[in-house]
Amino acid sequence: MVRSRTRAEAWLLPRAVVALRVRIFEKVNGDRAVTLPNATHGPEVFERVYAHPAANGRSEGAGLSDLFWYWLAPGPEVHQEHLEPGERYQDVAATTRRILAGNSEDLMASAAHAVAAALDTLPDRRVSLVRLRDLVMPAWAAFCYELVFREPCPSAARKLITAHADDVITALKCTGLRHPRRRARLTAYLRDRVAAGHVPHRLPASLSLPEQVHYLQGTFFNTAVVQLSEATAHALLALARHQDVQQRLAADTEDDRYLTQVLDETMRLYPLFGIAHRITTDDIPLDATTVLPAGSVVCFSYPDYHATGYERPDEFDPDRWADLSARDVRHIPYGVAANRPCPAWRLAPLVLRAAIREVLGRFRLDSTVSHTRSIPHRAPCLLIPRGLLPGPRRLNALRSFVRLRDGVEDVTRGVRQLVLGTLMVLHARRLRPTQRYFDGQRAGGCPVPHPERPVPHPERGDG
Repeated sequence: MVRSRTRAEAWLLPRAVVALRVRIFEKVNGDRAVTLPNATHGPEVFERVYAHPAANGRSEGAGLSDLFWYWLAPGPEVHQEHLEPGERYQDVAATTRRILAGNSEDLMASAAHAVAAALDTLPDRRVSLVRLRDLVMPAWAAFCYELVFREPCPSAARKLITAHADDVITALKCTGLRHPRRRARLTAYLRDRVAAGHVPHRLPASLSLPEQVHYLQGTFFNTAVVQLSEATAHALLALARHQDVQQRLAADTEDDRYLTQVLDETMRLYPLFGIAHRITTDDIPLDATTVLPAGSVVCFSYPDYHATGYERPDEFDPDRWADLSARDVRHIPYGVAANRPCPAWRLAPLVLRAAIREVLGRFRLDSTVSHTRSIPHRAPCLLIPRGLLPGPRRLNALRSFVRLRDGVEDVTRGVRQLVLGTLMVLHARRLRPTQRYFDGQRAGGCPVPHPERPVPHPERGDG
């Protein structure tokens, strides 16, 4: 399979195309950017700089911020991950922690129920070919809705949230252009709910009503839904490609120790964060002779960091964790405690275990597709109902079809990502959403209206 795909890429997708796409994104940050770890500064420097108090600038002053704000619109200016440090950030972070808090058993039960509802849409008498991310995203949309509103998610709301989250992640992976109007439909729905007082949580008092709406939309109905969907797809695809691991886990899904090892290894090899960028607010020493000046953009590469210090780092091996502790290895699936760790660091492992158990209790998984950190193919997979024994010829034909389609899509997708990614980089640079926002703040405390949105009208409640 690997050999055939390599041949296809050699003939149909020259390496120069891939290299050009990488170079385009590297150029976004300009010359004052450094990626850690690198050939000169290893994982120890990565850890020290990431935890340094001066590595705390979040959005202002980085070309990469314009691109992320463009992809995450609307509302990245009040997204917890993109707020500058200060009281406003603390207010938002405290709200997120309150909404995510809950009894572990209740959270796991809610996740299992949401995933079960998604699985109920599949036939139980024949093999299904699905894309795992697409399958579970509506489930996590419903789960996050219940976190925010403390009530079951209506079908219409689930569709709005799913369409919004899918649009964001599709644009981020450059497999499609973004659709602001699609996102605006969720904004309007949430604005009505917040204005009517339907959110049972105390929302950040430092945010206006439109900002509260964008905070909920970006934090819970974008990042939370997307990251849970991606994490689930990665874990299930890894199981589908490693039948021995899947069989051992399916034999005893209540084995929390081994399931945790599987999740740890999945997060190590396929971290949800590719690059986390920070802007330095003061000089930071890299070594005895080199100083990173204030105003530099530091890109922390999770995949490179997670590949250091392990035997066979490119191999999926949950058993490696039998003798390892996450505290003693280079493993930060939810970030570092000193610099904005993921607020769902407690919740995510609980609900992911519940989701995987639900799937394995109903289906056997099989996939012959490639598995990369970005999974732009959305993780195609065969789901075989437990108790169903498809004929070997039928199953082999399905596996061959999945493999062939994946190879063809890899080729065409690479070109599409190059073209669409370049267009979005150029569009983001023209719109300059981050720069416009901070220019407006400095000019008088009022952000400059986004060029793609009308000026908010307070009497109409626009935002």
